[in-house]
Amino acid sequence: MGLTLALLALAVVVFFAAVRPHKWPEAIVALPAAGMLVGFGVISVPDALAEVNRLLPVVGFLAAVLVLARLCDDEGVFRAVGAAMARTSVGSQSKFYSKVFVAAAVTTAVLSLDATVVLLTPVVLATARMLAVPPKAHAYATVHLANSASLLLPVSNLTNLLAFTAAGISFLQFTAVMALPWMAAIAVEFVVLRWVFAGELAVVGPPRPSGEPMHVPVVPLVVLGLTLIGFGGVSMLGFSPAWAALAGVVVLGARGLVRRTSTVRGMAAAADVPFLVFVLCLGVVVAAVITNGLGAAVRDVLPAGQGLAALLGLAVVAAVLSNVVNNLPAVLVLLPLVSSPGAVLAVLIGVNIGPNLTYVGSLANLLWRGVVRREISVRAGEFSRVGLCTVPLTLVVAVLALWLSMKLVGV
Repeated sequence: MGLTLALLALAVVVFFAAVRPHKWPEAIVALPAAGMLVGFGVISVPDALAEVNRLLPVVGFLAAVLVLARLCDDEGVFRAVGAAMARTSVGSQSKFYSKVFVAAAVTTAVLSLDATVVLLTPVVLATARMLAVPPKAHAYATVHLANSASLLLPVSNLTNLLAFTAAGISFLQFTAVMALPWMAAIAVEFVVLRWVFAGELAVVGPPRPSGEPMHVPVVPLVVLGLTLIGFGGVSMLGFSPAWAALAGVVVLGARGLVRRTSTVRGMAAAADVPFLVFVLCLGVVVAAVITNGLGAAVRDVLPAGQGLAALLGLAVVAAVLSNVVNNLPAVLVLLPLVSSPGAVLAVLIGVNIGPNLTYVGSLANLLWRGVVRREISVRAGEFSRVGLCTVPLTLVVAVLALWLSMKLVGV
């Protein structure tokens, strides 16, 4: 009975998060669902509080990175990226496509996939309009890289933050091991999406002005660079990388308030407290599902070991589960069931690359659909057809790269 109730609660929470009627926050359903499971004794109060305490550092880190991304936008970082792409891509879709890939990969890795979907995608669409070229290939590049290119740093994705905590390795170790899978995934996405959209990418726009004058936002870029260095530095000293993110927020936030480019209200909105509450409540719901029997059932089908076949099997299971219940519940279900760092990172590859197969695979996909809806029409069937072209090959190549990287780095 407990497992049935927990699974029903999980299904309702995930469905509501995917649909979000009237754009209501996900926490509206997640909070009562978690409370109901505690009230009915499906999960005990101590276990629920323990799960919340486990997730709190991750959620705090996520909030800092979200605010940092918003402050960079306030400082004109993304406008500068769009101006640079427009100026250097006139008359050549190939150049524009390449620059979108670089911008999306770097934005996702440094500022998280949400920044790529919410802040970079509109810039890419506006630049496509300016260049008078079909936007679909470039829009797909942003959503695919929001997922696939989020493998590099623990800050690149909420799933990474969860895996980073579970893997028990340092920030620098995580980055060193995942650098090769990150590059491999980007390379496969670049080649396959270029092939899928070859017809559209062959269209050449008319000669146009080079766009608005270039303005390089030096200060925010320097702060971002120092923040990235700080991630590794504080991790080596045994502190949470969240402190480095918070330092970046304080510097850029103070600068934005003084220059009146940012507001306290805007920074608070960027932290997205309702979503953070949703993550904590979802953790409680998933913990209830695991403790009531699903954990044991899933553990029985997971491959053991750190060989190539085992890593690939873990990634495939994670990818499939992501497209059934969304990647966030999937990673919360799977991480307690694997122990070695290699297994954790294989699961991470599955939950980050797998969501490119369906809209429900990640919340980023659904957010992207809302962002591009006014510019392009993308049906669920088309999204999945493109995903079928990229996901299997990207998954296999990334896992192979992980296997090699583990041998080279020694994890």
